[in-house]
Amino acid sequence: MTIFLQATVEGLSLAAIYSLVAIGFVLIYKSMDVLSFAQPALAVVGAGLISSLAVDRGVPFWIALFIGISLTGILGLIVERTFLRPMVGEPVFSVAILTIGIDILLRTTLDNWIGLNPRYMGDPFTTFGNFGSAQIGGVTIKYLEIAALATAIFIIIALNIFFRKSKYGVAMRATSFDQEAALAQGINVGRIFGLVWFIAGILAAFAGFFITGGFNTLSQTSFVVALRALPAVVIGGLDSIPGAVVGSIIIGLTQGYVAYYQYDFEVSTGITLGNGFSLLAPYIIMFVILVLKPDGLFGTKEVERV
Repeated sequence: MTIFLQATVEGLSLAAIYSLVAIGFVLIYKSMDVLSFAQPALAVVGAGLISSLAVDRGVPFWIALFIGISLTGILGLIVERTFLRPMVGEPVFSVAILTIGIDILLRTTLDNWIGLNPRYMGDPFTTFGNFGSAQIGGVTIKYLEIAALATAIFIIIALNIFFRKSKYGVAMRATSFDQEAALAQGINVGRIFGLVWFIAGILAAFAGFFITGGFNTLSQTSFVVALRALPAVVIGGLDSIPGAVVGSIIIGLTQGYVAYYQYDFEVSTGITLGNGFSLLAPYIIMFVILVLKPDGLFGTKEVERV
């Protein structure tokens, strides 16, 4: 039972991180009909900014966290204004390829700064309690994991209120339904696109910190963790925020359970799954769900008339 609870806690913490990246994927897709492959790069760039401020320049961590996340949001806005705004009206495939180029550009720049030695965040989560964790009923819970869960829940609730109650939230919903109708109603769609990328950048930066904070480090491969949010988006549905959350939970728990129970399975069955199978399992889940529901669990089914 202890192992099950431990796997569940770690799976949910991964789900929280994936959901932050996945929601950014969905927001951009809903507003622009483009799957942005630049989200993982924004996540690690956000972590890099926090590390640079807190560790290299000695800025107090919480101030560095706020500045780093804000700057990443602004970077997302700059990316939209500089690279994507001129692509309005171009084929979706071309825009998607452009986001891959942006991802490579951002990650290459960051990798040159990181170098060969991993970098730390300078956050306090390694000093709280027993090496940054607490023991509850035999289950080890890291304070960073608690922070990730709390942050994801808070952001999901805040976004829900924002979309329903605020002027810009309603405008974003209208734009996601029909851009031309939104323009006809006087909504500045270009401004909405910029706001979407700003929010997506903030969400990515939060995820980047939780990926690399605590005893983890920022390295040239950290973006791979953020990239695992893509199966969550596909499972939930590219245009569904609730689907992104549910997909993240499925992916996170799958990864957590497989990591803890793979050895027992191999011993009892004699079947060797190989090292790192827990990282492959989410993609297998994605494949099965796509076979059964090509639009994802909560995705909108497109109907084409011929």
